[in-house]
Amino acid sequence: MIAMNVSVADAKNKLPELIKAVEKGQKITICRYGKPVVDLVPTATGKKKKLHLGGLSHLDIVKDPDWWKPMTKEEVEAFLQGRY
Repeated sequence: MIAMNVSVADAKNKLPELIKAVEKGQKITICRYGKPVVDLVPTATGKKKKLHLGGLSHLDIVKDPDWWKPMTKEEVEAFLQGRY
């Protein structure tokens, strides 16, 4: 792997080119006043994980036609006591 040193000003002006070089495997070091300050390297995880939908599909859905009605006093008491 070929290492390349560039100044901050050059890196600012040529960032897209430097990114392409890093993607191809080249190591790039950005220097300020001749001293290395930053290394450009490819990320460890270049691939995105696929989004997995349906993670709750194993749950049973209870469809209650009266879901919108307020709870009765007995239901509130049972809920508060942990029996509901």
